[in-house]
Amino acid sequence: MALLAVAVLAGLPVASSTFVHSERHLTIGAHQAVVSPAFDGHATLDFGPLLPKARVDVDAPVGLGVDIRLGDSDAVGLEELLQRDAAIAAQPQGEIREVTAAVTDMAAEAALRGVGVGVLAVTVVVLAWRAVGEDRRRRIRRDAVQPSRGQVAGAVATSVVVVGSLVLVTLPERQDDAPEQTWSSVREIFPQLPADPVLDRLELAQGSATTSSRALVEGALYLYQDSVSFYGALEEQAQQVSVRRPEEGEKTALVVTDRHDNIGMDPVARRIADQAQAELLIDLGDDTSQGGEWENFSINSLAREFDGFDVVAVGGNHDADPTVEQMRKNGFTVLDAEPVEVGGVRFLGETDPRGTKITGYTEDAATRDSALSDQDTALRDVACEADERGERVGVLAVHSWASAKEVAGSGCVDLVLTGHLHYQVGPKAIAGPDGATTTRLTTGSTGGAVLPIALGSSLRRDAQVTLVTFDADGAPVGLQVVTFTPAGVIDVGDYTPLPLTSAPTPAEPDPTEDPTADEEDPEAPVQP
Repeated sequence: MALLAVAVLAGLPVASSTFVHSERHLTIGAHQAVVSPAFDGHATLDFGPLLPKARVDVDAPVGLGVDIRLGDSDAVGLEELLQRDAAIAAQPQGEIREVTAAVTDMAAEAALRGVGVGVLAVTVVVLAWRAVGEDRRRRIRRDAVQPSRGQVAGAVATSVVVVGSLVLVTLPERQDDAPEQTWSSVREIFPQLPADPVLDRLELAQGSATTSSRALVEGALYLYQDSVSFYGALEEQAQQVSVRRPEEGEKTALVVTDRHDNIGMDPVARRIADQAQAELLIDLGDDTSQGGEWENFSINSLAREFDGFDVVAVGGNHDADPTVEQMRKNGFTVLDAEPVEVGGVRFLGETDPRGTKITGYTEDAATRDSALSDQDTALRDVACEADERGERVGVLAVHSWASAKEVAGSGCVDLVLTGHLHYQVGPKAIAGPDGATTTRLTTGSTGGAVLPIALGSSLRRDAQVTLVTFDADGAPVGLQVVTFTPAGVIDVGDYTPLPLTSAPTPAEPDPTEDPTADEEDPEAPVQP
C-alpha cells in the first residue's frame, strides 16, 4: 500500500498537469486549429477578434470540455468563411470525432506519463530502501513508531512542501488579467430564428465582435438552418425509398463520386445504403474541390457516416496528397494500380494523375492527355495479366473514363465505374475482342456539384449514387442508379441486370469538357 501511495502521489499530479497543458494542432472544417482540454463542460470555439466566441454544452464526465482556437483558412473573405463553417456545422459528426480522438489521445498520453513517473518513483524508493542497509532500516522503522518532536516537525514541513509543489504543478496557468466572459444564448440575440435543438444550446460571447458581426453571424445561422432542413428532409425521405436488396449469396455496394465537400449528402447516401443492405462503399474521388488539407473534413464525414463498411477509394483530379492520405488514415483501401480483393470483390484502380484547382487544371492539355493515356494502358496490362492468371478483375474503379477506355475495350474486366463528368453516362456494353464485353457506368456528382463546387445549404444540381450488386463469386450482376433533385425529390432508377443484353459499342471518348457549357442542361458536358 505504501508503494502504491508513492506511485499515486508522484504520478497523478504529473498526469493531471500534462493533460491540462496539452494541445493538438488539427484541421477542423475550413481552419487550422489548436485543440486543448478544458473543465467547464463546454466546447468553446474561438474564431479570432472579428467574430464572437461560441460555445455549446457537452455531455462529458467530470465537467470535461474543450477549447478550440480556430486559425488560418484559405477563404478569400469573412463572409465566405462563415458560409463554409455554417455548411460544415450542419453535419459536424466527422469533426466531432476528430476532436474527441485528439482529446482522448491527450488523456492517454498524460496517463502514460503519469504511470511512468509513478513507476520511476516506486523504483527509486525501493532502491533507496535497500541501499541504506538492514541496521538503518530497523532504526527508521523504530523512529516511525515513536518519532521525536524534531522528526514530526520535519515530516510536517516536508509534507507541506510536497503538497504545495503538487498543487502548483497541477493548477493551470493563472490568467488574472483576463476579464470574465459574459455569454448569451443565440435565442436571446436572434429571437427571430426558428427553433433548433442545437442552436437552442449555443451561446455567444458578448462584446464588440458580437455587435459588429451581427449580420454575418445571422446569415451564417440561417444558412446552417437551411442546410439542416434540406438535407434532413432528404435523409428522412431516403429512409422510405424502395431499392433492390441482395438475394441469398449476393452483396451490395454503394458508389459515390464527385462529392466536392458536400457532406450534407453523406447521411442521405448512408440511408440509401442501409435500405439496400449494402456493406461496401466505392468512392470514385473528387471528394474535395482543391485537395487542400483544410478539406479533410470531407473525408472525415464520409468515414464517420460509413463506419463499419469496407471502403474502396481512388482520388480524383481535384484531390491532392492530403486527401488521399486522409483516406488511408481513416482506413480506406486506396487503389494503387494493383488488383486487390475487398469484401469478396476484386478491384483495380488508381488515383487520377491530374491536378486541378477551382480555377482549372494545373497542367497543360498535352501533359494531362499523356498522363491519362499512360495510366489507361498500364491498367489495361495489369487487368489482362490478372485475367490470364484466372484472377479476373470484377471492377475497375477510376475517377475518369479517360483512364479506362483501353481497359474496357480489352474485355479484361467485368465493370468499369467512373465519375468526373457530374452527369450519368450508361450503363453501356463496351465491345471487346472475341465477343467479350465490359459494362461501363459513369455516376453523376453525389454532391450535386456545379463545376467543382457543391458545399452549401442545398443541392445545386441533380445528385446521384449507384448501387452495385455482386454474386457470391464477386462478379457484378446488377446496377441501380438513385437520383436526388434540387427540389428534394428522390428518383430510384430501374434495376439493370448484368451483363447487358444491348448491343455493345466501341470504347469512345466522352464529349469534350467545356467550361462554358450551359449548367441548366443536365446533359451538357462541364469542366468538373
